[in-house]
Amino acid sequence: MSSMHRIHWFDEQIRSGRFPNSGGLARQFEISRRQAQRDIEYMLNTLRAPLMYVAKYRGYCYEDQTFRLPHLYMTDEEQRVLKYLAHRYQHYEYDQSDAVKRVAHLLERFTMEEHLPEKQQFPVFTAQPRQLQWFELLTHAIADARKVHIYYKDHDGEHRMTFCPVKLTAQFNADYVVGYEKDPLQQTPIRLESIVQLTLLDEHFECNQDTWISGWEDPMPVRKPFVAEIRFHEMQQSELWQGYRIREQKGQVCLIEFYDADVFLQHLYAAEWEELLSPGWLRRKLLKRAEEITERLSRGQNGGEQDG
Repeated sequence: MSSMHRIHWFDEQIRSGRFPNSGGLARQFEISRRQAQRDIEYMLNTLRAPLMYVAKYRGYCYEDQTFRLPHLYMTDEEQRVLKYLAHRYQHYEYDQSDAVKRVAHLLERFTMEEHLPEKQQFPVFTAQPRQLQWFELLTHAIADARKVHIYYKDHDGEHRMTFCPVKLTAQFNADYVVGYEKDPLQQTPIRLESIVQLTLLDEHFECNQDTWISGWEDPMPVRKPFVAEIRFHEMQQSELWQGYRIREQKGQVCLIEFYDADVFLQHLYAAEWEELLSPGWLRRKLLKRAEEITERLSRGQNGGEQDG
């Protein structure tokens, strides 16, 4: 049962003159007394309910009988997302950190849990200092319609060009700058992490929002996931295997999606599984890593015996 259902019930109890309290709320919805008290504090501090505790009846009433609960509520999932954002902003230690942390405090007011659920897994976003620098420079270039000299590397090799940045966007947890070299209708996305060098130029380009919109109709490039076929000791009971999506499950064999082979291999080192059935290239890569580790351990053991 969501927190808003509990608040509605509490509101109805007050309007019926039953003077509800945290104990009654906890018993009604089979939650802890502490959680029930947080619900009441949420009504008081965030929804601005004019709650007044009446000692004679050991419960609450409304000091202002004209009060009505707001019509706009957040779902539990939305509250968890806000809690996560508040957590991220609280740990922001860069420019204007005081203002950012005030935003974190405001976001926390709209959540009702003191801590994130222990078993709730949230995405982790990484941002390298160099990418943050490119992001800041490109933000200024886009705002001032200034050209940049850009040097980047991708699967086609190295590229150097004078580039007109149009907008910054993101796809699959990767940041891109979209722009063009000469023709506004031939816009290209460049991944920020592929940029080696970036310089703002004094030369400006003409801003034409209509051209930007019409010129960028193709979707951003989407990386399709790799799929590993893995046999487990027993069937998996959820759609995720320790954070990795299970595309399909047949008995004890699962098709698991992943994007970064090196990160997935590190996960395989520590996780419990029976057999890696496919793909072959991942099996060979895992076997090679295992042989390298075994060889290093053997060298260390032999060196220790010689020292002894």
